[in-house]
Amino acid sequence: MKRNSIATALLTLGLVAGIAGPALAGQPSVVIAHGAFADGSDWAKVIGLLQDEGVHVQAVQNPLESLAGDVAVTTRAIDNQPGNVVLVGHSWGGMVITEAGDHPKVTNLVYVSAFAPDSGQSVEDLTRDHPAPPGSANISGDSHGWLSLSPQGVAQDFAQDVPEAQARVMAATQGPIKASAFGETVSTAAWRNKPSWFIVSEEDRMILPELQQMMARQISADITLLPTSHVPQQSRPADVASVIMEAVESAK
Repeated sequence: MKRNSIATALLTLGLVAGIAGPALAGQPSVVIAHGAFADGSDWAKVIGLLQDEGVHVQAVQNPLESLAGDVAVTTRAIDNQPGNVVLVGHSWGGMVITEAGDHPKVTNLVYVSAFAPDSGQSVEDLTRDHPAPPGSANISGDSHGWLSLSPQGVAQDFAQDVPEAQARVMAATQGPIKASAFGETVSTAAWRNKPSWFIVSEEDRMILPELQQMMARQISADITLLPTSHVPQQSRPADVASVIMEAVESAK
């Protein structure tokens, strides 16, 4: 797609913030719902790669206070896109996109090391019959009912395959989640009507890889296995971007 001279000049001067190039006409946008103990910046590496391909990307900033609240914020982001949307969810964000993905603009879903519930299921339901993941030992709550992951937990269980300095930043910028959110159920399962992709993190210590594979099979997803921690978007961004681009190409 040829850029006009004004857009080229603005991009050269760095006056168009956060945009690597113009989105391709007719191509779906990508909306990303981050997980617990994170925020939208957790996806910075993947966002840049998608922008380089001409994809318009919006990272949601989930409040993480309730499922309903995160679905509302994600739905607003979907509403604001110019056309169709590929909806991506990481970890807790899988709960969010399962419900928000029922939006008529959403064509495809991409789950990344995520929960993929059926209608009427919560995180507590999905995990009840499985062993506790190692990372759960480093989650603690405050007097207001919000859960956080300790710096040690981020380094050892959440992002054990990123540099130590990066893990420290991730711990400092994490988004705590309200404990009560894990008991909230989704009212609909968008994956029943929309094609899905699922990246399974084989060395995940936050959501057991066996549980991820079980959910991925249940939703009949196109499955990609990566030998990563819970955050492949940080340690293997090119691989994650490649899967998202498959969903984008499929949605055209």
